[in-house]
Amino acid sequence: MLTHKINTGFLLAVIFLLAVFSIFNPLPWWLFGLPILLWFTIAALGSAFVQSGYHIKTLNKNLKTPGRQIAITFDDGPTPETPKVLALLKKYNTKATFFCIGQQIEKHPDIFKTIIEEGHTVGNHTFTHSPKMGFFSVQKVMDEVTFTDRIIKNYGLKPLLFRPPYGVTHPNLSKVLKQTCHYVIGWNIRSLDTVIKQEQKIFMRIKKRLAPGSIILLHDTSQKTINVLEQLLILLQQEKYNAVTVNELLNIPAYEE
Repeated sequence: MLTHKINTGFLLAVIFLLAVFSIFNPLPWWLFGLPILLWFTIAALGSAFVQSGYHIKTLNKNLKTPGRQIAITFDDGPTPETPKVLALLKKYNTKATFFCIGQQIEKHPDIFKTIIEEGHTVGNHTFTHSPKMGFFSVQKVMDEVTFTDRIIKNYGLKPLLFRPPYGVTHPNLSKVLKQTCHYVIGWNIRSLDTVIKQEQKIFMRIKKRLAPGSIILLHDTSQKTINVLEQLLILLQQEKYNAVTVNELLNIPAYEE
């Protein structure tokens, strides 16, 4: 697996070799720019896709899961739409994992409490879900993670599962999560339910990629997703899939003892 350290080490080695070679045979300046451009491209792609594990190890699926197990996850809640999600999950006797934003928990404490009471797993999705988090200092990122942990701890749980906002990782986030010892949870089926407008397109996107061990990313933020969720739950029953929490799928603890 290509990591940030390997990528950077390779860049420095290439620059060094080019510098040594240029002592004996002058090289055009743009030749030094090529490895830098390659480094930047790899770093940008690695940071943008949580599945890459570029900055920190991420758990995105479990191909060794027994039987036909999958995990449904929801990001960005709790919201006023979450109770509708919970009602559907109860109707189809399904458990899911909710990666919650600290500020949203503070806005909707009763909904968050219901998520836990109904047997679903909750995880940390930072305090603000800021799109600028990649530019935050280590201390500010630490605050984003630990503030949300403290809020969840008020409900008697110390979460060990963390999902990066937008699935974006970066060096400062990696430093923080190595200190906090969270498991970083990604996905291998991204529904794009916040981007695609047509419910059927979202559903078919999930259906085409569905396989045992999959982790599905949804958002409990819109009626559109709720409609897709019911189609998905019906499909899972028809195809004999068993939807479980992420920690059960990956065989890891959800909370600190």
